[in-house]
Amino acid sequence: MERVEVDGLTIAFERRGDGPPLLLVHGGLVDHREWSRQLDGLSDEFTVVAWDAPGCGRSSDPPEWFRMPDYADCLAGLVRALGLERPHVLGLSWGSTLALELYRRSPEIPRTLVLTAAYAGWAGSLPPDEVAERLERFMGQFEEPPERWVRDYIPSLLTHRAPAEMVEELVALMAESRPAGLRAMILAMAEADLRDVLPTIAVPTLLLFGEEDERSPLSVAQELHAQIPGSTLVVMPGVGHQSNVEAADRFNDEARTFLRSR
Repeated sequence: MERVEVDGLTIAFERRGDGPPLLLVHGGLVDHREWSRQLDGLSDEFTVVAWDAPGCGRSSDPPEWFRMPDYADCLAGLVRALGLERPHVLGLSWGSTLALELYRRSPEIPRTLVLTAAYAGWAGSLPPDEVAERLERFMGQFEEPPERWVRDYIPSLLTHRAPAEMVEELVALMAESRPAGLRAMILAMAEADLRDVLPTIAVPTLLLFGEEDERSPLSVAQELHAQIPGSTLVVMPGVGHQSNVEAADRFNDEARTFLRSR
């Protein structure tokens, strides 16, 4: 792991490979290690950089008031600190919303966007009652150690066909979540509404969704596809929310094919 200071926060990241820069932005409840299969699989062609968001992994905890614009400015600061010139930006779930916020605040940075299991923020993609239900559930669970509740989320992240070792890998990673990071991330996601950004996106955009994703269903994918000019939607059959883990080879092939031509 490497580290750099960004606006008073220590940001940890892993960097591998050589070639056009590819910035990986992880989802909630995890850190850069959710991208292990992409760090291995795509670094033969790209300089792959996977960060730990503030409050995750080995990065500093964020202030309590941190919200999606603050995460986006921090991510932009990392890009500039590392001298990444117009990186491809690939985000998953929470990370996809952050990628959209990055585009809103620093549209000169992304060369392309790959939005996986994506939302335009919970407020931008889900009914208000579902947002309230998710927020209440998460904030209540954050009072307990993560190992007591993370396993409850596995059915909405992986399909029932996922092998046991894959399930345990994800459970172990999620169990290392820190309350200070979790609270800020979930509040940021619950408040985020990026619908106004979608029609303004002027870079090539790939929407990559699992057919059996329960957390970000195909109705969300179709709305994003309709609103983002010229976007490409790929639906992977038999795959859930964590398609980068459950179908890593197909995921990497779809990302590589899209990025190689841009």
